This record gives sequence, structure tokens and C-alpha cells, in this order.
Amino acid sequence: MASVRLDTFSEVTLNRLAEQRGQTWTEILREALRRLAEDEMEPSAYDRLRPFIGCSDSGGQQLSERTGTRLRELLEEKQRARSSG
Repeated sequence: MASVRLDTFSEVTLNRLAEQRGQTWTEILREALRRLAEDEMEPSAYDRLRPFIGCSDSGGQQLSERTGTRLRELLEEKQRARSSG
């Protein structure tokens, strides 16, 4: 368990937030720390790519439904190419 020392302004502000939001000091401080960490820490690769995930259209080709089959076909083609020459 950790303890935190607050100046008067911070304590008054925390009391007001707790009352307005119906939360405990602990809940508010945890949320504030989480938000600060999100703002300050380097985003993950997923977070950097998030705006692009799911934003493209295959034109109705349903590419994700045949990935295993298509991969096998490509590997077989590559193997045939090596064998023949």
C-alpha cells in the first residue's frame, strides 16, 4: 500500500472530483495515472496501426476466407519452380 502527500490545492481538487464523480480518491488517482501513462509512454505497434486496421476493402474478394488455401498454392508454385529449374 502506498501513501501520497498532497498540497492543499490538490487535496481540495481531489475531494471535489471525488464528490462530483461519485468515486474514491483511489479510483481518481488510478485513472489519472493511467491517462498520464498513455499520454507519456510510447504507443505500442498496435496503437500506431489502429487507425488503419479494418479500413480497407478487398472489393468483395473475401481474401481472409481463403488464406490457408492460397498460401498452400503459393508454396506449391514456389516448390515447382525450384524443381523445374
